[in-house]
Amino acid sequence: MIELTDAAILKAIERTSSDGRDTIRLGVSAGGCVGFEYVICYADPITNEDTILDFGKFKIAIDQMSAEYLEGSTLDHVKEGLNTFFKIINPKETDSCGCGVSIGFK
Repeated sequence: MIELTDAAILKAIERTSSDGRDTIRLGVSAGGCVGFEYVICYADPITNEDTILDFGKFKIAIDQMSAEYLEGSTLDHVKEGLNTFFKIINPKETDSCGCGVSIGFK
């Protein structure tokens, strides 16, 4: 479904273990000037419809609607200037806004 870089795996382990949580939610939601925004947060709650990817020390939950948009993506953790953040590299993206938050799909 999705791949993770080594940097993303290390940061996910660090964040989930330090916060006492084990599941990160990845998804997309309607919004922004181009149509969608990525969601990266802790998974509270997990539903029966979620796809759960188990990476041993942490899990990733993806809701049904988001799964189609995230298929084939890579989760990375990057440093740009003074900022560090998770970044989704998605070959299905067709557009993004100037601020880099809003994205569009094929």
